Amino acid sequence: MKSLLIKDTTTEERIEIVKTFLSSGSSDCEGIDMDDLYYDYIFGLKELADINREFSEKHAGSVRADNQNRP
Repeated sequence: MKSLLIKDTTTEERIEIVKTFLSSGSSDCEGIDMDDLYYDYIFGLKELADINREFSEKHAGSVRADNQNRP
């Protein structure tokens, strides 16, 4: 697997990485604009791992994927 780090990818590659992730179905979180979430990664401002960690810290337990509607 190719590195996903900003230093190892172009803007175009990062756009494709995010599109692939968003189309995988694993990103349907109610109330979250996933395109906006990954803007900083696409434009080389913040690594994916940092964005995902910050999101998890901020929203842990408060965001549900549509396909996991469990009580």
